Amino acid sequence: MPFKANAARHHRIPKQRHRVTNWAEYDTALRQRGSLTIWFSEEAITAWRAEPRTTRGGQPHYSALAIRTALTLRVVFRLALRQTEGLIGSILRLLGLDLAVPDHSTLSRRAEALEVPRPVSHGEPVHLLVDSTGLRLCGPGEWLAEKHGTCRRRSWRKLHIGIDADTGQILASELTSNDVDDGSQVEPLLDQITDSLASFTGDGAYDQAGIYATVTERHPEAEVIIPPRSTAVFSEDGETTPTQRERHLQSIAEHGRIGWQKWSGYNWRALVETAISRLKRVIGNALRSRADRRRITEVTIAVAALNKMLELGRPKSVRIA
Repeated sequence: MPFKANAARHHRIPKQRHRVTNWAEYDTALRQRGSLTIWFSEEAITAWRAEPRTTRGGQPHYSALAIRTALTLRVVFRLALRQTEGLIGSILRLLGLDLAVPDHSTLSRRAEALEVPRPVSHGEPVHLLVDSTGLRLCGPGEWLAEKHGTCRRRSWRKLHIGIDADTGQILASELTSNDVDDGSQVEPLLDQITDSLASFTGDGAYDQAGIYATVTERHPEAEVIIPPRSTAVFSEDGETTPTQRERHLQSIAEHGRIGWQKWSGYNWRALVETAISRLKRVIGNALRSRADRRRITEVTIAVAALNKMLELGRPKSVRIA
């Protein structure tokens, strides 16, 4: 925000400098993210084959654990389904395990209704940061643009996420079409949060009266930190009994937008942009699945894999200039 507000003079603003205080541990964690060391516990081996179903219909050969394992490797190593089938078969042979390998057709079909566990609650109030980004769809349009340089408009989907500012974990995610408003997805994101909220922070796209009401109704103690629009005005009784939004307006009028950002803690919102950048660099910025329901499963597995990588270690930095 400071650079947007001072676009003509931002070259004069000194760049902040930080120093990582746990570089040895963080360096080890980064190497572990690319480790190919894979093992199967006895419980996983036992649960690889699906339990017989008691209802009508065909009997599944593979458990949800087996399908999640294969699809996780697919997302992390950015593979197609047939290559994923080959990777799983190679791993099982190297480990000497007599387990059946799910074929690519089964992986595609089972991804349609696969359930992926959500992040475990840690019981403390969460500082939730929300934002959205676009993910490309792989298909013939991408090939045409690369091969022939056509101007065909590329298809994409919008990913809405909510992260914990303290841990960096992505606690909630929603995949929608590209014409969906960011504010309309606040309620679905909050449905996935099991802990109480200490604060809810979003950019100007979330400056809607309904969002303040939704967050306050579910979490009365939560502070809603959203920058009001430049044309925002006080309500008739805003001077006597100001709402959270009107308190932000008062602070902006007294201290300016930059001062309001420091006072309210809005600068924390940069962490959700960092999380989006991390997701695209580590997992990728495109969806490989062809059906919307499978794309949702792909995103959910990608989020779970990224959260697992974060558990290995995160940098702890201090400002030095």
